[in-house]
Amino acid sequence: MSLHRALQQRAAAGKPVRVGLIGAGKFGAMYLSQAPRTPGIHLAAIADLSPARARESLARVGWAPERSSAKSFDDAVKQGTTFLTDDADGLIASPAVDVVIDATGSPAAGIHHALQCCAHRKHVVMVNVEADVLAGPYLARRAAEAGIVYSMASGDQPALIAELVDWARTTGFEVVCAGKGTKYLPIYHQSTPDTVWGHYGFTAEQVAGGDFNAQMFNSFLDGTKSALEMAAVANACGLAPPAGGLAFPPCGVDDLPHVLRPAADGGVLPGKGTVEVVSSVERDGRPVFRDLRWGVYVVIEAPSDYVRDCFLQYGLRTDASGRYAAMYKPYHLIGLELGHSVASVALRREATGATEAWRGDVVATAKRALRTGERLDGEGGYTVYGKLVPAARSLALGALPIGLAHGVTLLRDVPAGEIVRWEDVRYDDSHEAVRVRREMEQHFGSMA
Repeated sequence: MSLHRALQQRAAAGKPVRVGLIGAGKFGAMYLSQAPRTPGIHLAAIADLSPARARESLARVGWAPERSSAKSFDDAVKQGTTFLTDDADGLIASPAVDVVIDATGSPAAGIHHALQCCAHRKHVVMVNVEADVLAGPYLARRAAEAGIVYSMASGDQPALIAELVDWARTTGFEVVCAGKGTKYLPIYHQSTPDTVWGHYGFTAEQVAGGDFNAQMFNSFLDGTKSALEMAAVANACGLAPPAGGLAFPPCGVDDLPHVLRPAADGGVLPGKGTVEVVSSVERDGRPVFRDLRWGVYVVIEAPSDYVRDCFLQYGLRTDASGRYAAMYKPYHLIGLELGHSVASVALRREATGATEAWRGDVVATAKRALRTGERLDGEGGYTVYGKLVPAARSLALGALPIGLAHGVTLLRDVPAGEIVRWEDVRYDDSHEAVRVRREMEQHFGSMA
């Protein structure tokens, strides 16, 4: 049965899937715009550090005020309305909620909320890729032990890539490479919240008129978000991160099977079964023809001459040999697509992509020469960006994960471009996220 029909049946029976959303920022707001249009879904509660800001998000996406008039979780159930609160733990514990969405973007918050979902046996859709990369294998194991579904978020590129990888393998193809597109130049690694809008080409008027967060947007531009998303894909799909980090080769959709094939066959990859991000601009700033800036892809290999001939007969773009071909999706709709994960988790108990192993990690790397006594400011900030490395290398280096590189003080100088290590910073080892990460390193280190 299709998910939509199953949702219609839930609506007809008066038993909607009851959803709790934590974080009403950009991703959350996009989901909010679609939830009232989806049968069989009751958005029972929204938790945000600022309920007033959440109410502004609701107004921005077109909610009538009476839809969010509930004064309690019980009211939300009785009235079919939505309760706004700043109590995320209360939302998770409430009997009024079946599925929890974490869209906070905070690694520490995401870890805490996932563990609370395990304690209260609530399925969790983890929009928060920062938390997933910091401790995803640990969280996935705890969720399995609790008998709940821990899922990636449809609309976000990792889930869409995982879907393409699953399609390829289910139909008998070897995955040569999988990934996404973005706008990239090497100089972007030094971008800060002060320079981000110029790189994006946004005007001051555009920024003032939208729900834009400079540090969040900068985390996309400076390479951190790409590294996080590719680590999530590697961990969910059993693919290998490039040993030297992402290369961001300029590449349009027509050239995917030519560029993203092994170097031994004329491409740029060190081998098969890896992840990579392609840039929508050439290194001199010229736009790539038919770029994939907003999309995702998978490169597959023909296992026989017969299949290679089928590629040709059915119009697939291939490399010159005809062996390598690509499938891609040119766009992703972010929070607008999130309802697919909610329905899949609630009705089928199936994740739309989920962490399985620890293969990739994202480590804090100095944007400039950092000095003793400076405080790091995390993803998209002024001090560090995230670099994708194999998890084994991260462990060997004692590297500080980007998800914990916020609010910690440097104990020594770190040169520009160098990876920051645990021993380089003063941190609180009693902090929940630190304890969880350290426990994950201990238990999953052999897997890495």
